[in-house]
Amino acid sequence: MSQAETKIDKPEGWNRPAAIVPDGEGEMLEISMGPHHPSTHGVFRMDVTLDGERVVRLKPVLGYMHRNHEKIAEGISYLASMPYTDRLDYMCSLTNNWAYALAVEKLIGQEVPERAEYLRVILGELTRFQNHASSIGFLIQEMGASGTPLMYAFREREKILDLFEELTGARMMVNYMRFGGCRVDASPAWLDKARKVVADLPRFVDEFERLLCSNEILMARTQGVGVLRPELAINAGVTGPMLRASGVNYDVRKVDGYGIYNRFDFRVPLGDHWDVYDRFMVRLLEMRESLKILEVALKEIPGGPVMDPKARIRGLRPKPGEAYGRIESPKGELGFYLISDSGPNPYRYRVRPPSLINLTILEDMCLGHDVADVVLIFGSVDIILGEVDR
Repeated sequence: MSQAETKIDKPEGWNRPAAIVPDGEGEMLEISMGPHHPSTHGVFRMDVTLDGERVVRLKPVLGYMHRNHEKIAEGISYLASMPYTDRLDYMCSLTNNWAYALAVEKLIGQEVPERAEYLRVILGELTRFQNHASSIGFLIQEMGASGTPLMYAFREREKILDLFEELTGARMMVNYMRFGGCRVDASPAWLDKARKVVADLPRFVDEFERLLCSNEILMARTQGVGVLRPELAINAGVTGPMLRASGVNYDVRKVDGYGIYNRFDFRVPLGDHWDVYDRFMVRLLEMRESLKILEVALKEIPGGPVMDPKARIRGLRPKPGEAYGRIESPKGELGFYLISDSGPNPYRYRVRPPSLINLTILEDMCLGHDVADVVLIFGSVDIILGEVDR
């Protein structure tokens, strides 16, 4: 920093780097990246202030995709909200369904059959795998590289989406989970096909790793870039691969053991340097851990019903109370907070979206970097605007 530069004071009690304001060293350039920018993952805008090529301020501008999800849910039945959850993170509809179903099941004290719990884990980990593969592909593309890694990721994603379509009737907007289980059962043929898909996926991960992990350009562009210190990540409520890449050992699957995750032996990859490269590597390693879980779940899935015969789906009127159900979605902690007043629809319905919360530290990671790094840092957050804006 030159002698002519001064720092803006930090807000009291908030541990974040201060924006840098050059004093008398030429004019600042203010640019608006988006909402049409091809790297913004949807209708998202960043107002960036530059000193030459260097970022001195960055303001995320949200709300272009607001759909009033939470208020709509307060005016319709509990079951009618399930298809709306598909539209939150439309890459991960099944995990959205799971988090909402878990919240309602806590509210009404509903049990879930064992076979349905296994199906939820299988579908959740398949969702995690395809999300991480796609996010890595997009990250490499945003770095300015060819689309080859993204096409490799989409090739495998198609196989997983084919499984989703065969089981649920839809590739993305699945509307599959129910309070007390799952809408339909998986046939033996579907399970055999899933086992074959999962058996082939380690080859793809090995291919990805050989192609990317030691690539000199990728390492030069990502190592030491967009550092997110663990204390800031914790204070800002960051979760998921973003938090673990900052070295914080926190995974809701381990902390809560929701569903039947306490039956599976898997590790939680952590980052050492807290940068874009660590966020890339954590997602790659989590893909391997998902495969471990899938192999065991597909091998041990029991017979039996996928819906509790005592479960009441329609006309649900929970007793007065509140519940918060959360899961480790591919992007972090996805939670639903519900309040019941014994009516047919929630008195209060609130979503905790990991994409939005993880996005709040974007400026902190970008300050002092070149504008060319901003898109790369943003891509390493891995957001979906449907979940950010709701």
